[in-house]
Amino acid sequence: MNWNASTSESLRRVFSEGFLARDIAEPLISFDTCTATSEVMEVMEEQAFDVVGIRKQGVVVGYIKREDLSGATCGEKKRAIEPTQTIFETASLTDVVLGLVNTPRLFVRVLGAVGGIVTMSDLQKPPVRMWVFGMITLMEMRATRVIEFKCPDESWKQYLSEGRLQKAEALLEERRRRNQSLALIDCLQISDKGQIIARNADIRRMTRMQSRRQAEDAIKMLESLRNNLAHSQDIISCDWETIVGLCKDMERVVSGTEEVQQALGQGE
Repeated sequence: MNWNASTSESLRRVFSEGFLARDIAEPLISFDTCTATSEVMEVMEEQAFDVVGIRKQGVVVGYIKREDLSGATCGEKKRAIEPTQTIFETASLTDVVLGLVNTPRLFVRVLGAVGGIVTMSDLQKPPVRMWVFGMITLMEMRATRVIEFKCPDESWKQYLSEGRLQKAEALLEERRRRNQSLALIDCLQISDKGQIIARNADIRRMTRMQSRRQAEDAIKMLESLRNNLAHSQDIISCDWETIVGLCKDMERVVSGTEEVQQALGQGE
């Protein structure tokens, strides 16, 4: 892929507009303020809800947690919905993830009124998994191009063990047998590319990782996330920090750093 300004803008649209909060939100079940807490408790236990909305004159004005359900009516236990707890249905998944860093749930505004809810568990859904996998794929593709640029004539081989090179060469031979036109670098695993970046100070300076150890740790976390995505495993309990980091670095992931852009000739 040739990354230029047009490509970066297209990718930015895909990752900021392709999947939105409404794609993973669940409807927010709500009750009038005068509803008895016993009635609300019955529904919450039956549906395994932790939170429900509280309505006044047909509009959600607050929420109540299961542990709040004591007293006569749910209106007496209503909690206010703070601005930091709300998000519009058209918000990007980046905004959703970063919003959930500071609160266990986000209330989704639909046509100006709260009508949905997003929690951490919703980040396990297919749209999020595809979105995160796409970011990792972009990072790996860009890493391949930078390594090719900074280590011409396969000079990157010096950073890998003989065993890792043999595995790449075996994969290359198999792919060529299937009439696939590839280079040896295309047969490296993400961990191999991470090792090259970690051990090549020139390439590492193009990232935010200051040391070889820091780079190796970051690659291990990224590889763990990708493996969990590929095998439909939990990506929140173990990989939350990595996902948040990707979202904070979204602009760099999609467009690349200034150094990467220059190395790949984007400014030309």
